[in-house]
Amino acid sequence: QVQLVESGGGLVQPGGSLRLSCTVSGSGVSTNVLAWYRQAPGKERELVAASVGGGIKRYADSVQGRFTISTGKARNTVYLQMTSLIPEDTAIYYCYSGFSTRDGRWGQGTQVTVSS
Repeated sequence: QVQLVESGGGLVQPGGSLRLSCTVSGSGVSTNVLAWYRQAPGKERELVAASVGGGIKRYADSVQGRFTISTGKARNTVYLQMTSLIPEDTAIYYCYSGFSTRDGRWGQGTQVTVSS
């Protein structure tokens, strides 16, 4: 059974930092693409950052320079280091694992709230 389990969300003040973690376990899911998405209230889910096997990393324009995606050596763990957080970063953050961005599995989500 495939499981993606996220942790590290919470409440943080503007300008603060958080680090999200996601562990992928079980067989039957590719970790070629490990990514973080987010969904804010009333908005569609959007890609935040992705790590593709071979070292390619992509970021949404809105988080470029503030967020960093990284993976464990075995590519069964993915992290999202978030710095200089702003209220617009408030959302549920979802971990994703798959061969492409269309055929993978999702975690249950972790809430990130940026507020003073």
